[in-house]
Amino acid sequence: MNKEIINLRHDLHKHPEVSNNEYETSKRISEFFKNLKPDKELSLGNTSKLFIFDSKTEGNITIFRSELDALPISENTYLDYSSIHKNVAHSCGHDGHMAIISALAQKIAEDRPKKGKVALLFQAAEEVEQGARDIVNNPDFKTLKPDYIFGLHNVPGKELHKIIIKENSFSAASKGMTIHLEGETSHAAEPEKGVNPALAVSKIIKKLNQLISKKELFTDLTLLTFIYIRLGEISFGTSAGKAEMGITLRSFENSDIELLTEKVEEIITNVCKEENLKLKMEYDEVFPATVNNKHCNSLILNAANQNEFNVEHIEEPFRWSEDFGYYSQKYNCGFFGLGSGLKQPALHNSDYNFPDEIIETGANMFFKIYKQLNF
Repeated sequence: MNKEIINLRHDLHKHPEVSNNEYETSKRISEFFKNLKPDKELSLGNTSKLFIFDSKTEGNITIFRSELDALPISENTYLDYSSIHKNVAHSCGHDGHMAIISALAQKIAEDRPKKGKVALLFQAAEEVEQGARDIVNNPDFKTLKPDYIFGLHNVPGKELHKIIIKENSFSAASKGMTIHLEGETSHAAEPEKGVNPALAVSKIIKKLNQLISKKELFTDLTLLTFIYIRLGEISFGTSAGKAEMGITLRSFENSDIELLTEKVEEIITNVCKEENLKLKMEYDEVFPATVNNKHCNSLILNAANQNEFNVEHIEEPFRWSEDFGYYSQKYNCGFFGLGSGLKQPALHNSDYNFPDEIIETGANMFFKIYKQLNF
């Protein structure tokens, strides 16, 4: 295994930073790239970095993407290189994804593109969906006009080195919905003199459960998950006047989550009218579905076959969401899974640690895709 890359991965793992605070991580990556002599280094926003290798001739503009950010999780691995930051850890494997792109950079530095450009993207804030959204709206990124964008994610529970491929939707669309209901407080002895949102909350729960049970409305798996409900204050003399509900909407298809959002908003609006409540709705962590372009998928499969890697074609998209979906909304994109071990702890677990042995696997996959597009 490549000791320089493994040392880089361990260093990144030891010094994790949460979304939008990846300043030292970004510096470490820039320092690593100095010896590779890319033709250009771009800062996209505060911490995201793009390194471009330019053939100076016409051809495809190909991007390979990784993520900079860690999670607000307390690590429980007891490694020599465990996180030194309290309640921050690379429990999703983004340190490994950065190592893969860095290993790819080493290969490209020794075998530069013969046509077009290849750009290596280290993106901030994937965990909070903001990162990719900011990148696609960045003027420098728009100027680049990429032809293809590729990414991967390690997948615990799958055999080491296995390549997981899915046509069309690879991972689900999701969004967090916050509902604010406002009525009027009153004395608990005179609830009729106020407007308590409790009944509205009950109606909303019932009606939304009825909605999600109508499977015939949607083309594929569609979920609605109640996350939290807050009603009133801890004051037994006061009838509640406010409530807040958090709901996650999720579907495999972008069209389904659009329909689900429309139906949910309609139900909540009507209940609030019935109960004479003021209503405010907000959305956070909005992830489009990650959708694979057919040609990109064929390039991924070719790369796996050329490397003689074991391939699994999955029938159903992953239920988790990826902000890579913002790229696939606008560009030709390919995204695949990389098996990280049958007994590997699940993503976002406190004892998760990215396996070093699959770094070269990911780098070789990307390198074969690069050779198909830029030679």
